[in-house]
Amino acid sequence: MPIYEYQVKPGETGCDHCRQGFETYQKMKDEALTACPKCGCAIHRLIYPTAANTPKTNSELKNLGFTKLVKRDEGVYENVTRTGSEAKYMERDKPETIPHIHKKISD
Repeated sequence: MPIYEYQVKPGETGCDHCRQGFETYQKMKDEALTACPKCGCAIHRLIYPTAANTPKTNSELKNLGFTKLVKRDEGVYENVTRTGSEAKYMERDKPETIPHIHKKISD
């Protein structure tokens, strides 16, 4: 469920709760709140810009320590971010072809 933030409308006095702003969980199909649940003062929902995510290239993923496998055939995946001695292809039933995940992450 999304978290929505509300604040007292400009020109209204409100209580400490709505003057400082508060967050509430609501379903997306629910109507926006119009009154503070504590004092009943008029409130409005605050709108923020969303975060934009840009796709990463294979080399950027590799530099960040990610492994990207691309399906090439039934049970065969190409490791497009392989490093060092990793196999180019990961094949089903061949554990030696599995990427070295333990070398890329640490505690």
